[in-house]
Amino acid sequence: MAFEVLISLSSFGAAEVGRHGQLWCSQLSRAAGADSVEVRGEMLRDADAELPALQGLASVYSSPEGLWAEGGMLDGAALQRGLDAAVRVGAGRLKMAIGDFQALSHASLAGLKAALAETRVELLIENDQTVRAGTLAALQVFFDAADRAGLSLGMTFDMGNWHWLGECPLQAAQVLGHRVRYVHCKGAQRLPHKWVAVPLGDSVAPWRAVLRALPADVPHAIEYPLVGDDLLAVTRAQIDFIRAARA
Repeated sequence: MAFEVLISLSSFGAAEVGRHGQLWCSQLSRAAGADSVEVRGEMLRDADAELPALQGLASVYSSPEGLWAEGGMLDGAALQRGLDAAVRVGAGRLKMAIGDFQALSHASLAGLKAALAETRVELLIENDQTVRAGTLAALQVFFDAADRAGLSLGMTFDMGNWHWLGECPLQAAQVLGHRVRYVHCKGAQRLPHKWVAVPLGDSVAPWRAVLRALPADVPHAIEYPLVGDDLLAVTRAQIDFIRAARA
């Protein structure tokens, strides 16, 4: 079954992106065989210049902001900034984490539904590395509330982030797999005092089993370090690895 392989541009690292810019990284990604890229809002140096230049190269815009601000209020301005950036870069999907969604936040789901009704950009909710927006329990509460509010939201499933919170990625995939519209392929290894992202093939996690529990026909993005003297060859090899893993 055909599916797209993307590169999340954070994979090239802050130094490399800072040196060359996201347009250069996007062009390298496409030359290496990627179908598209995910633009990273936190790595933009000049959004007014960069976003229009990336038109036609990106299909996902990643916002570093949470949907609900600290205290549980819907951050409509952050949502609008993300939607506007997605439109400017020509991306059909906006990736955001839920932020500080809590009991009092349920009432504002109607506002989110109204805002999304005004755009053709699809919002995808990602599990991040925070307890409030990255644990299975927190995301189940959110998605259940969204369902009751008549919001049909898809998910960006980050395979690696679960480890940072002591969660089981396979269990999460089994529970949330039916909601997944986009997969972040990220391996994880444990150092003495922290987790680090690594290529999927080097992961300590049962990544093949996790992939089998997720939809095979949705876009898969590389979101782990791409480094080496021949960056084009490294990127091409990892794209081929993801394709083979899903073949």
